[in-house]
Amino acid sequence: MNAPLRINEALLIADRAFQPFHCVAWALQDGSELSLAIIDRTNTRISCKQIPSSAYSDPEQFEHVLEEARAELSQEGYTLQSWSMPH
Repeated sequence: MNAPLRINEALLIADRAFQPFHCVAWALQDGSELSLAIIDRTNTRISCKQIPSSAYSDPEQFEHVLEEARAELSQEGYTLQSWSMPH
């Protein structure tokens, strides 16, 4: 996947990256930033990330950002399902 990601694709990918938790994602009106909030089963926010469009539109950069966020959650004791960036 070398083509730039559209915002809708990035939102779907982010949602799948944090299973079994719920990922609430939204973009600024101008598309300059993507915000992610990872929510546990008790509706508690366990993580939050802001990702600039330069990172979420580039599949390699976006994969790296998501992997970092997943690693941070794992270090905090949260267990995520296995995931890989769709190619």
